[in-house]
Amino acid sequence: MTAKPGQGRPREPHTGEPSTMDAVRLRRVNRWLAQDLSGELADLYVDSRQTYAAEAHRSRSRQDFLNRLADDIRRPGFAMVIAETDHLVGCAFGFPVAGDGFWWRGFDGALPRSIEQLTVSGGVFEITSILVRPRPRDREVARRLQERLLSGHQASLGATLVDPGDLHTLASLRSWGWLDLGEVWRPAGPTALHALVFPLGERTTARLDGLAHDAWTRWPG
Repeated sequence: MTAKPGQGRPREPHTGEPSTMDAVRLRRVNRWLAQDLSGELADLYVDSRQTYAAEAHRSRSRQDFLNRLADDIRRPGFAMVIAETDHLVGCAFGFPVAGDGFWWRGFDGALPRSIEQLTVSGGVFEITSILVRPRPRDREVARRLQERLLSGHQASLGATLVDPGDLHTLASLRSWGWLDLGEVWRPAGPTALHALVFPLGERTTARLDGLAHDAWTRWPG
C-alpha cells in the first residue's frame, strides 16, 4: 500500500521511491502471544538470515532460535514488539538489565562511566534479537522496532552481545545505528562476545559521543 499525495508520512523517501513504512504497523505483544507466534517468528528468523546452506543446517538454526526464544520468554520483564503488514515483517525482543551491573561483568577493561550510570538508573534494556525480513527500507523498520521496544520500558540504551563469528548480525546492527562498545567474556564461552549499544534520544547519544574521552570505572569484582 502506497500513501497518496498529501498524506502524512514519517519522512520523505529517498531517491523518489514511495515509502513502505506507511504500511508497516508496530504492535507490542505479551509473552503468551509471543509463544503463539513462535512458529512465525522462527520462519522470520530463517528469512532474515538469508541462509543459503543445506536444509539440515536451516532446520538446526530454526530450532536453536526457538530454544533461545523460549528461554527469553521466561525471563522477568520480557517484552516484544512486532512489525506487520498483511504478514509478519519484523520483531525485536529482550528484557531489562538489572541495575547491579552483573550483566556487564566480564567486560574487557573498564566500563565507561556513562554506561554505568545508565545501568544503575535502570535505563538499559538488553535486546536479544532484532529480526527484519529482507525488503526495501529494512533499516527504518529495524530502527522503529528498536525505539518502540526501548521507549515502552522507559529505557535510554539498548545493549546486546554478539558472537564475533556472526558477521551477518554484526553488520546488520551497525547499519541500524548500533555502536561497538568492547568485548565481554562469559565463563561458559571460549571466546569474547562483542558488546554493542543503541542510544535512544539525542541526550543519550550525546552522552555516548564522548566514550573515547569518558572517565572509566570498574564494577566491583
